[in-house]
Amino acid sequence: MSDHKFDFPKTTVRQVVLAVLGGLFAPLLVIVMIVRLLIGIEASHIPDTDPKAAAAKVEERIAPVAKVDLATVETGPHVNKSGEEVVKAVCSACHAVGALGSPKIGDKASWAPRISQGYETLVKHAIAGIRSMPARGGNADLTDGEVANAVAYMANQAGANFKAP
Repeated sequence: MSDHKFDFPKTTVRQVVLAVLGGLFAPLLVIVMIVRLLIGIEASHIPDTDPKAAAAKVEERIAPVAKVDLATVETGPHVNKSGEEVVKAVCSACHAVGALGSPKIGDKASWAPRISQGYETLVKHAIAGIRSMPARGGNADLTDGEVANAVAYMANQAGANFKAP
């Protein structure tokens, strides 16, 4: 085997007991300090006496900064505008100058292919929109009857013989 000799220092029972107690004292001290900290936190906590009051406080803190209230305007019953009124107010923005390829009001050559499709088709295209033209000429407040009146008015300016509803 080997001829190594180890000299261990002589320890007494008293040294062993002190070492064990010293090794246990540090973790025990940390545990006691953590428990005291938790007890102190719990003692400083004041419970809410009324849960409804606490909920009201939370609602108050997260409430929006401002509110917008819109008032409804009573304008009475809707009266359909005539075709001429709708054309002047809405349609003429594009059809007066032929913007985006729209047929000009009164231009028989550009209206002829459209008139040949029929009144119902023209009204359907005007209500739903077609190519660059938005639905209802871009005015969502127009009723189907008002759009139909405007279609009849513009087509009749180009030689059609449509009767508005």
